[in-house]
Amino acid sequence: MGHWLWPPLVLIGQGWQWIGEFWLPVYILTVILGAALAIEAIFKARTTQGAIAWSLGLIFLPPLVVPVYLLFGQRRFYGYVEARRKGDLEIQRIAQKLLSEMAQDFSLPGDAPAAVQLLEQLALMPFTRGNRVSLLINGEQIFERIFAAIDGAEDYILVQFYIVRDDRLGNELLQRLAAKARQGVRVYFLFDAIGSFKLTRRYLRVCRDAGITIESFRTWRWRKRRRFQINFRNHRKVVVVDGRCAFVGGANLGDEYRHHHLRLKPWRDTHVQLEGPAVKGTQVSFLEDWYWATGEVPAMNWHPESMPNDQQVLVLPSGPADLLDSCQLMFLHAINSARERIWIVSPYFVPDESISNALKLAALRGVEVRLMLPGITDNRLVQLSSYAALMDMQYAGIQAFQYQRGFLHQKVVLVDSDRAYVGTANFDNRSFHLNFEITLMVRDWAFAREVETMLLDDFSGCRPLTVESLEKRSLIFLLLTKLARLFSPIQ
Repeated sequence: MGHWLWPPLVLIGQGWQWIGEFWLPVYILTVILGAALAIEAIFKARTTQGAIAWSLGLIFLPPLVVPVYLLFGQRRFYGYVEARRKGDLEIQRIAQKLLSEMAQDFSLPGDAPAAVQLLEQLALMPFTRGNRVSLLINGEQIFERIFAAIDGAEDYILVQFYIVRDDRLGNELLQRLAAKARQGVRVYFLFDAIGSFKLTRRYLRVCRDAGITIESFRTWRWRKRRRFQINFRNHRKVVVVDGRCAFVGGANLGDEYRHHHLRLKPWRDTHVQLEGPAVKGTQVSFLEDWYWATGEVPAMNWHPESMPNDQQVLVLPSGPADLLDSCQLMFLHAINSARERIWIVSPYFVPDESISNALKLAALRGVEVRLMLPGITDNRLVQLSSYAALMDMQYAGIQAFQYQRGFLHQKVVLVDSDRAYVGTANFDNRSFHLNFEITLMVRDWAFAREVETMLLDDFSGCRPLTVESLEKRSLIFLLLTKLARLFSPIQ
């Protein structure tokens, strides 16, 4: 070997030695930390599947999984709980007065079924009568109603979206809010920091210059004993005007929700317009989120007013700060209480074992179980997990359909002939355990018939999705569905 090769080889050898000396201790530390976090995951994971998935990864692939777990593996959003407790004096005073008025003037009759009490315990809010609920179909109608309500605002406007875009629709809302702010109407605007990560500084500056109070809902804070909590999202979409009118549903603030997406169009979504005492339930939800983001409790109208329609409504906010898994328990109750039918519409259908078993049992006891899922998707991994879930249900008699008229984004559940759920929650682990969501449950024959008519039209634009058709696809496809299912607890 030539003497001229010797110095470079020595340097390379020394480099590898330095790398080994540096990375070996790091690797040992990640193995130790991975083992400790695996124990934490076993004790704190919300589901058995999640505990298994996390613990196996932490033990066998610690350098890769440890940082992922630190970012995404937390079980509960403790920071929100702490903030809510600090604001308890004012918020509890408002809630107690509100609940007293509702119980006195708007409570359901004494012969209401026991299931009503169960749902009230989950929501921490009462079922109320004296409401008017209007079904809003697709973006044009949704935002036409929202803009009309905003234009008529006299005191304050509460706006909350998961996604806010600096596009035509986002600027149309901004102009209307700015006009009301110049008239002296107080405007409080809350958006999720992750969902709206593309929102421009220009948009925020124009809002603030116009007198709009706009804040982001961040689930992370760099403080003592606080992790970087990026996995929790505020997925709620709520607009409240003067405490008298509220809007809740699946539509965010972006042009795609009015069918201006290159691929995902037409965009199929559903919202509801709510008037009556139940509006105050949406305000409580917004107030707690706003307090977390700002530490402030703005003045609002807390005097419920009755509507002649007399529809019964429960507002159920849910999220990772709840002591119970409120969202999952709400839908489990809906499935278990169904006697004739349960129709579920969700763009992201990745049920865990408890939901899957409940659906199987419902179908086996003669309930008509229909699932409406998207044909085109914006998340291929979730769609593959959905296929795996459907194949697991193949012998129960559950009917599945794929929507063919565009992109399906609505979140609607119809139970029997008198109950309908409309809100922001999907049938997946994220909505059940990780996202802040809000759902309206309406007990009313007329509204249920309206939802039924809407869904029948949607089903007419679907094609059946059978297990046989899935199993005839390629071996690679079947393997990918099984692999996707393994990761469903942490999707």
